Amino acid sequence: MKRQWSKAGVIAAGNVLILLLCLALLLTDSLKVISNQLYDFNMKATMSREPHEDILVVAIDTQSIKEIGPYPWDRSVYADLIERMEAGGAKVIAFDIELYTESSSGGDGRLAEVLAKYDNIIVPSHADVESRLQRSTLIREGEPLRAEGAVDPIPAFRKVWNRAHINATFDDTDGTIRSNWMTIVTPQGTYPTLALAAAQAAGADVSRYLDPPQLPGKPHGEALIRWTAGEYDFETIPFTSVIKGAIPPEVFKDRLVLIGYTVTGADEGITPVEKHMHLVYAHANLLHQILSGELVAPVRRGIDLALAVFVMLVLGLMTWRMSEIGGALLALGVFLLLLAGQFVLFAASDQYLDTLPALACGLIAYLGNIAMKTYFESKQRQYITRQFGRYISPDLVREIARSEQDIRLGGISKELTVLFLDVRGFTPLSEKLKPEEVVDFLNMMFNLITERALRNRGTIDKFIGDAAMILFNAPLDVPDHPYRAVKTAYEIQEGMRRVREEVRDKYGVDIAVGIGIHTGEVVVGNIGSYLRMEYTAIGDNVNTAARIESSTQPNQILVSEATYARTGGAFAYRDAGEKLMKGKSLPLRLYEVIAPQESSDKERTAPKVS
Repeated sequence: MKRQWSKAGVIAAGNVLILLLCLALLLTDSLKVISNQLYDFNMKATMSREPHEDILVVAIDTQSIKEIGPYPWDRSVYADLIERMEAGGAKVIAFDIELYTESSSGGDGRLAEVLAKYDNIIVPSHADVESRLQRSTLIREGEPLRAEGAVDPIPAFRKVWNRAHINATFDDTDGTIRSNWMTIVTPQGTYPTLALAAAQAAGADVSRYLDPPQLPGKPHGEALIRWTAGEYDFETIPFTSVIKGAIPPEVFKDRLVLIGYTVTGADEGITPVEKHMHLVYAHANLLHQILSGELVAPVRRGIDLALAVFVMLVLGLMTWRMSEIGGALLALGVFLLLLAGQFVLFAASDQYLDTLPALACGLIAYLGNIAMKTYFESKQRQYITRQFGRYISPDLVREIARSEQDIRLGGISKELTVLFLDVRGFTPLSEKLKPEEVVDFLNMMFNLITERALRNRGTIDKFIGDAAMILFNAPLDVPDHPYRAVKTAYEIQEGMRRVREEVRDKYGVDIAVGIGIHTGEVVVGNIGSYLRMEYTAIGDNVNTAARIESSTQPNQILVSEATYARTGGAFAYRDAGEKLMKGKSLPLRLYEVIAPQESSDKERTAPKVS
């Protein structure tokens, strides 16, 4: 019970640490960078690349600068541009150009006269969202973004003036433009973003964009941009082509025209769909979104956290109830389901569910619990090996512990060397000992036998009263198993010298050990019933080894001719003659082990008989 409570305590403490780590990740926005990448993938993968047909971009491009001259231009060219597009019936003309200072090249008066003629032209402002002391502004969640002021066009351009701001909203983690302030409140008034102002001027219903879904941690009025198309997807014509009259007037009929820079390196930004997008196309994407009635809405706050907790519980619990492979497949399935589910939801309804908290917390819960499970299983295997290694060979126990399958009945035919050992004089000794002393004596004897056998890679098959059966070359292969068996027998007899002297001095009883060894084919494996089985060897050659042991004299080691032939020059032998064994029709020649040869580790092929 103590071990169980200790295990339960470790598991509980481990999961508390997992929970704290997940809370740290969620509360510190540590996952935001990866979450943004996942959001960008969804956005790019679901682009239709079919922008609203009413949107037209007039580009201040390299061709225009070459033909009109270096920038800045005389502002009368803007007046000419407006006149040509108005003549074609443009619905709205929105400049993504700063006109905050008077022009040194002239043309301000001409442009002011043209602006005064039409009420569908938007000349933008720039809200001052940076304080005088630092390049940042304080925002409060749920409140509108407030600026200290706004930089407006020069007074000459304000006679007919549609307010709009062209502030870009950069993500503070990686500088990517994923959203935009739909409105900014300043002392001069409220400024809608350029795309919103253009849609309003065109008569579109923009009510849902004046009060978009609240983004977590963002000011009221900030909305995610639904990126629909890249730069080359929008219909774009060069500024100079319009000025020269190369564009038919009907091209502008009922169109919403955005005028901006497309020169390399001018007015560019990072977006989820392009790393270097000219920002006039950011306004174009937002304008398409408003005209199409699309709105990217984050799933209600708290659902992502609840999902993270649920995934943590499922993976944490099922890790203990399933196998390693089953748990890994379950975790993989859950992660793929989360990714696929949020992608399908986004593609179908423009609702974005941030599944990264669930993915990260689920992964941490799975890895943490699988690590604890592996630790306890390894500890249990070590315990089993340590405990059962006292009964059978530790090699066999480790083989069983590593196995992924149940132990099954059955055996194989294999050449083994079998050693039988019997303690002589044990009966008269046991009559002089108390029961507990008998047990202590046997334990001492069997410790000696076990140590010598395991040291020589033998497997203790069984202890039978005061006798023992030891296998060599099973369950693991031992190439020189006959030599190992004879060496074990000799070391046991050497160790018995001290035991015999102690027993004789203390109890006046002589004890001895007889050992018989035989090498041959046997059946070895798990033998018994499905309820109770035993790893052992059976067959005629096992019986032969037992008969050889029964033919020994006290303190004698006898081996069969098969073992004698295999041990070579490693030991000196005495020919013990032939003996007819019980159940055998022919006598068996036996050899007595005298002593190991000096070159026993090198010469094991040429038998020597003394």
